[in-house]
Amino acid sequence: MPIQVACAIIERDGLVLAAQRGASMRMPLQWEFPGGKIEPGEGAEACLHRELMEEMGLRVVVKWAMPPSTHSYPTFMVKLYPFVCAIHSGLMTLNEHHAVVWLKPDDLPTLDWVEADLAVVEAYRELSLEH
Repeated sequence: MPIQVACAIIERDGLVLAAQRGASMRMPLQWEFPGGKIEPGEGAEACLHRELMEEMGLRVVVKWAMPPSTHSYPTFMVKLYPFVCAIHSGLMTLNEHHAVVWLKPDDLPTLDWVEADLAVVEAYRELSLEH
């Protein structure tokens, strides 16, 4: 059974937010879209809002949902539910992450992403052209 995770592709002024995992986290210092595990009985979008408030102190508006993406690591599977968002309110505070960076969509592949997010990066770059 894959671990269910909601993640946010946060857009602002033509740029996209990438977050660097903390040094003590699994897959330390690699880049990801912020988010987290969906709790039992919780919807993916509700999880997204909860996790972004906990991790970054941000409230977001969901613009559109991307198709889920599943990735198999050697010892576990992850099913990502990506949402393209904009910041609604809040001052960004890094409670979990080491750093963040705002990049143009074409520059996203230059980062060392966690493997599960690589497919989401590519799908976002393709789908964002349609929206």
